[in-house]
Amino acid sequence: MNLKQFDKIVTDQLSRSELVLMGKGTEYAEEATDETEVDRLAHFKKAAALQDMTTAQAAFGMLSKHLVSVADMVGSRQSYPLTQWNEKITDSINYLLILRAIVEEGRSA
Repeated sequence: MNLKQFDKIVTDQLSRSELVLMGKGTEYAEEATDETEVDRLAHFKKAAALQDMTTAQAAFGMLSKHLVSVADMVGSRQSYPLTQWNEKITDSINYLLILRAIVEEGRSA
């Protein structure tokens, strides 16, 4: 794979991740805007409370589900459509980005 092809894959993936994260942001934190104090991480905090764990642990648990799915696909001899790879990889990246936000919030608290 040449550099141009690789760069396109990275650029396309980052765009896909951003679109999904922004879309889910309105789904999970409807009132969240630059001007409001609505917590974009509220659902992760609620999941943590329900499971008596930290917010980071809850997010990692959710990430783990997606990583197991990717691992199953990688380990399988089955051929998967690119759309399925895109979905699973995008979800995994996005949960890592959410975990990054949770870590950052914890450092500034």
